[in-house]
Amino acid sequence: MKKLLELSDSKTEHLPGLLPFVPGMPVILAQNIAIELGLIHGINGIFRQLVYQPDSMSTDVLSQAFPNKTQYVHRPLYALIEIARSKIECNLEELQPKLVPIPLMEQTFRVDVTDILPKGKKSTSNGKAVLSIKRRALPFVPAYCIRIHKSQGQTLNKVVIDLKLPNETDDIAAVYVPLSRVKRLADLIILRQFDY
Repeated sequence: MKKLLELSDSKTEHLPGLLPFVPGMPVILAQNIAIELGLIHGINGIFRQLVYQPDSMSTDVLSQAFPNKTQYVHRPLYALIEIARSKIECNLEELQPKLVPIPLMEQTFRVDVTDILPKGKKSTSNGKAVLSIKRRALPFVPAYCIRIHKSQGQTLNKVVIDLKLPNETDDIAAVYVPLSRVKRLADLIILRQFDY
């Protein structure tokens, strides 16, 4: 189970298994929600809060099955994300401007679990044991730092960049993207010496 939760979101249709939530944290949408409203894959936002539905199951019933001091985590209905660049023209009922409810999304993905099976278990004829997993999760990921390709087309308030490229990379043109994401030179920090 732990291995399935820790899979890279690139292998789980962009629905992470574990996602820490901190109010005020920057996030990036990992799926298109409503293209016509600007709620598209890659747009930045600020996580504000989770909204829950009161659980229909009594905690008294659960308390009999689990030890004292057990904390019960309810499945959220949606997350409230502040998205400055959304195209929603009016405030949604009882929400502050640019605050958008982002619902849970469901995706199915396949995972090779051959290496986590007990030694006595046989895999299929081709030597692999593949599970089809269905996951419901919130379609965004933390964005405290992002890769160059995610920053394309964005204007950022501050940028900290390492211009020392890996030895196998000769594409100096790739350096232009992060350098051009800020409006003022004062908002750009270069981490260390570079060889251009």
